[in-house]
Amino acid sequence: MKALQLFGDRDLRLTEVPDPDAPGPGEVQIRVRAVGLNFIDVWGFRGMAFAKRKLPLTVGAEAAGEIAALGEGVEGLKVGDKVAPYGALTCGQCRACREGRDNLCEDVGGVLGFHVDGFARELVNLPARLVVRVPDSVSFTDAACAPIAFGTVQHMLFDNAKLEPGETILVHAGGSGIGTTAIKMAKAIGCTVFTTVGDDAKGEKAKALGADHVINYRTERFEGEVRKATKRKGVDVVFEHVGPETWNGSLLCLKRGGRLVTCGSTSGVSTTMNLMQLFQQQYRITGSFGCRIANIRDALAKMADGMNPVIDTVLPLADFAQGLERLESRKVFGKILVTL
Repeated sequence: MKALQLFGDRDLRLTEVPDPDAPGPGEVQIRVRAVGLNFIDVWGFRGMAFAKRKLPLTVGAEAAGEIAALGEGVEGLKVGDKVAPYGALTCGQCRACREGRDNLCEDVGGVLGFHVDGFARELVNLPARLVVRVPDSVSFTDAACAPIAFGTVQHMLFDNAKLEPGETILVHAGGSGIGTTAIKMAKAIGCTVFTTVGDDAKGEKAKALGADHVINYRTERFEGEVRKATKRKGVDVVFEHVGPETWNGSLLCLKRGGRLVTCGSTSGVSTTMNLMQLFQQQYRITGSFGCRIANIRDALAKMADGMNPVIDTVLPLADFAQGLERLESRKVFGKILVTL
C-alpha cells in the first residue's frame, strides 16, 4: 500500500509499504480517506523528537476513514462505517483512561504520526476503543478535522477554560485551524469574540465567521485594543496557542480572575512572566494537550448539527509537504487536508 514517510529533516517520500495484517481481537482496520494537517506535523517535518522514534516514520496525526475489516470481538461497528480515530496509543487500563481522561494516560504508547507510524497510509489497524463513529451526514474531509482541530478546541474551551454563554474571549490566530474553530464554538453559545489575525484579508474572513472585534496584530497592539474595547476590564478567557510573542500581552488582556488556556507555542518554547501580576490578578492558567475521546464525539455532533470546519486547502497525498509548507508560512485560513 501507499504511505507517506518521513526519512529525515524535511525529507518526505511517498513509498510502498506492506499491507497490515488482518485486525486482531478487539481491533479494526481503517481505510484512510482524509488526513488533517496540524502544527504537530510541522514540528515532525522540522526534525523534532527524532530521538524518540525510528525513521522512516509514516506521518499524519489526524484522519478519518471507513472500517475495512473487524477483528474478533468488536461490537458496535461494522464494515463500511465512517470513523474518526483517536491519535494517541493510550493504554486503556490506567485510572485516567478508565475515567475518560484519555489525554492523561499514564502509559501512552505515543502520538501517531509523531512518535509512531501515523495515518498517511491507505490502511491502519487500531484498537476499536480508539475509534469514534462519524455521523452519516459528515464528510470524510470534515470528519478528519474532528480528532485534533475540533477536539482540541472542545477540550480547551469547555473542559479547561469552562467557557460560559455570554462571556468575552480573545482567540489568537483566528485564521488557523483551531482559531477558526474556536471562533465558531464561542459564537455558538453567544460569547463576544475578539481575535487576532496577521492581515486585513484574514480579518474580513474572521468577521464573516462571527468575530466581533478583529485586530491585525501587525499594525495594532492587541492588548491595547482589547483593554480599550472592554473599558480596561479585560476578557474572561484567552485562547492562547502562539507562545512568547503573545504571552504577556495575553495576560494583560485578562480581567481579574480571568482564565488563560494554552495548547501551543508556535513562536517559541519559553517566556518570562510577572508572578506578582499572576497572583494579584488571580489568573487561572491551564495547559491543554490534545483531547478526550468524548471531545471527538462532541465535535462530530456539532458538525452533524451544521458547524462545519473552515477548509483552506484540500490536496492529494503526494502534496503533503506542500501543505506543511503552507501551514508553516501562516498563509492559511482554516484547515489544510490531504485525501487518499
